[in-house]
Amino acid sequence: MRWFNLGGSADPPPEHTGPKGMDRGRRIGITLCFFMYRMRVRGMDRVPTSGPLVVVANHQNFMDGAVLFGLLPRRVSFLVKAEAVKGPLGWLLTNVGQYALVRDVPDREPLLKALAQLKAGGAIGIFPEGTRGAGNVTNVFPGAGWLAARAGAVVVPVALRGTARPEGRKHRRFKPEVHMLVGDPFPVPRGGGKTAVAAATEEIRQQLAALVVTLDADIASGASAKATR
Repeated sequence: MRWFNLGGSADPPPEHTGPKGMDRGRRIGITLCFFMYRMRVRGMDRVPTSGPLVVVANHQNFMDGAVLFGLLPRRVSFLVKAEAVKGPLGWLLTNVGQYALVRDVPDREPLLKALAQLKAGGAIGIFPEGTRGAGNVTNVFPGAGWLAARAGAVVVPVALRGTARPEGRKHRRFKPEVHMLVGDPFPVPRGGGKTAVAAATEEIRQQLAALVVTLDADIASGASAKATR
């Protein structure tokens, strides 16, 4: 059903692609999820169906972006590290609506374009930790807070576990379970100054870190395994 009812039909795409390109990419994400993972998803109904939206997620594996892009019910343009947006993969990522962002240096152009997309009522996705790791959200960069505060966007946190190979294992299991928990949307202080951005960034860190803790507890108790695919 998700293949035919993607959602987000009113979401504006970025200027470098169109709605059809984004929706083709979303179907690629759905296909990858189907063949690679056993998805356990909860809280998808918490995603607002319209209006400026910033999706923030913890980050452990390159496939996190494909999972979210395919399964979220909005046309979400993700900020992707520029190193990945090269060659055939870079061409694909650009054509399905992603932005290339240079890390560790001021890179305002993609942020300003993403801000314009938000102000037009669109959806932007960010991994605020900035790089793959344990995914516990101990530190975040201010990009997500800056966008949400400047655009007056609602923020939705998403916790993911299972895309990364378990520590100590040489090989991945066939179709491992991937757990995805969508949290409640929340506002952040609006404004373009350092105080507003810092407050928004810290609120995002706290909300996302708490959601990861909740998902880890649910996985340990077996509650997450009962979620729908």
